[in-house]
Amino acid sequence: MRHPDDGAELDPRQRAWVDVEADAIRSNVRLIRSEQLGHATRLMAVVKADGYGHGALAVARAAAEGGACQFGVATLAEGIELRRGGIEAPVLVLGNLIDAASLAQCVRWNLMPTLSDPDQARHCHDLARAGGRRLAVHLKVDTGMSRLGVPLGDALPLAEAIQELEGLELAGVYSHLAMADGPPDGRADAVTRRQQEAFRGLLASLQDREIRCGLRHLANSAGTLRDRALHHDLVRVGLALYGHSPSGHLATPGGLRPALHLRARVTLVRSIGAGVGVSYGHHFISSRPMRLAVVAIGYADGVPRLLSGRMEVLHRGRSLPQVGAITMDQLMIDASGCPDLQAGDTVTLLGSSGAAVLSPAEWSDQCGTIPWEILCGFKHRLPRLPAAAPEAVECGQH
Repeated sequence: MRHPDDGAELDPRQRAWVDVEADAIRSNVRLIRSEQLGHATRLMAVVKADGYGHGALAVARAAAEGGACQFGVATLAEGIELRRGGIEAPVLVLGNLIDAASLAQCVRWNLMPTLSDPDQARHCHDLARAGGRRLAVHLKVDTGMSRLGVPLGDALPLAEAIQELEGLELAGVYSHLAMADGPPDGRADAVTRRQQEAFRGLLASLQDREIRCGLRHLANSAGTLRDRALHHDLVRVGLALYGHSPSGHLATPGGLRPALHLRARVTLVRSIGAGVGVSYGHHFISSRPMRLAVVAIGYADGVPRLLSGRMEVLHRGRSLPQVGAITMDQLMIDASGCPDLQAGDTVTLLGSSGAAVLSPAEWSDQCGTIPWEILCGFKHRLPRLPAAAPEAVECGQH
């Protein structure tokens, strides 16, 4: 059976999509560098998890234009994606690579693996020597996260061993903060201080042994905003890169802009009377005649079902409540107070519409989770697109 094909492509904005503002990424990097970092401190843009749901390659390009000098990814595939996309700056694989085949790909694609044990170091050395080159690596040290990294007591011998391996270049030593985003209640400060002291102690020992450790880095976004003493040579900026604070009590540079705008089309507008159940389970029953709009997005796209009846959308800057259970592909909104809303119009679920803004923190607070999970939860059936002009969105042209 032949299928018709006139060469026309589907409009990526025909249903639901994510608008990504590259200029917001560029601006956020510049702002963090100018207002938070000392002159000698560099910025690594963390673009793992597909750039926190924004599209890793587009984010990396924009961050580089803003002044990011390195990139952090979680997986080998994420690093290779950047290389294939033309990113030539240093890329650190933050996750643990445990087999020789994966480490060989780091050599091939010039990615920096994270080393946490001697076996990894020996594998990398042998592979680099076989390829006739040196491989830049970073040593990770566990100072209190109890996740990845060599135990603190074993870090100095491992660093010494790496320096003796001719195929390796120790390009960095780092650790990760466990509670830098915690409230200023004493405990978070105490844990962060202990980690900083442990890290500084190791760095002093490395210096005493004349071990060249490359870039020293400890601070994530929370550490970057919390205390300049945590910055060292490099900071690894994730959530703040995308325009959000890791915690409400951490002051962010004025002017950080959310880069992601989640939008969807209204596909049907209908009227119902009082006493009518809406969506699965009839958990919502209308108390009055209502004008309902069906929006073409649901939990299969990454809108948590837990938000049912607890979220709002924006239409031309006006807030409209969501009603009934969020379904796999649709959700319903009460458009009774918005007589000009029609099928084909665009609504905004996260991001800006006119002067109004909806933040992922509003969703995460309702769901008992964190903004990171919200942003990383948007599925790949949502196209990531360069942000349209605000007036085009407001007029329903996109």
